[in-house]
Amino acid sequence: MRLLVSVVREEEVAAAVAGGADIVDVKNPAEGGLGAAEPGRVGRVRALTPAAVPVSAAIGDAPMLPGTMALAALGAATCGADYVKVGLYGPRDAVEAEALLGAVCRAVALHSPRTRVMAAGYADARAFGAVAPGDVPAVAARAGAHGCMLDTLAKDGRCLFDFLDTPSLAAFVGQCRDKGLTSALAGSLRLCHAPLLARLRPDIVGVRSAVCQGDRTNGLVSAPAVARLRAALAAGAGG
Repeated sequence: MRLLVSVVREEEVAAAVAGGADIVDVKNPAEGGLGAAEPGRVGRVRALTPAAVPVSAAIGDAPMLPGTMALAALGAATCGADYVKVGLYGPRDAVEAEALLGAVCRAVALHSPRTRVMAAGYADARAFGAVAPGDVPAVAARAGAHGCMLDTLAKDGRCLFDFLDTPSLAAFVGQCRDKGLTSALAGSLRLCHAPLLARLRPDIVGVRSAVCQGDRTNGLVSAPAVARLRAALAAGAGG
């Protein structure tokens, strides 16, 4: 498992890297769970992150506007993002989700083939009528995405495991594996979830609150907290 650590500002990059983050993610919580940072910030985070460490950029809890989101994805890729995460918020069903994600994937593939698109579904999708979590891997595979993430739109103290049980999450990870997709789990995950995450074995675990001193919007990433979580995940996975 690789550990993805989300940063909100440039001064958090050093702590994320020092703690052992495998991927540095940049987002803007003020604009939502997968809120997009300004292009300049994405570029500065890329410049401050060692070349060997990939940078991920969220481009928003996406409305059903394929052209708009294709341009947003291309912008993130142009700023140096190795991964682009798009939240399937606006699409109401798998057909719409594939149309949105396909536009994003085509734009990125045409202009920045090295950049990988991650389709982000929501564990709490039923609450706002978005695409069901179990449908996301098939959508991602048809659209040409590199992988899938499950996150939560709600940031109210509940986490991924409050919305989906272990068998459902295991099925998601299995579907991704069967389709050749990278799997990622996120959504207000904490250190106490490390053993369960280790059993589920997604390719990527994404966190922010778990490694912050302070809240997810104004807090700062702590290198020791990143290191503790990384060690707990490794221990749970048997090494």
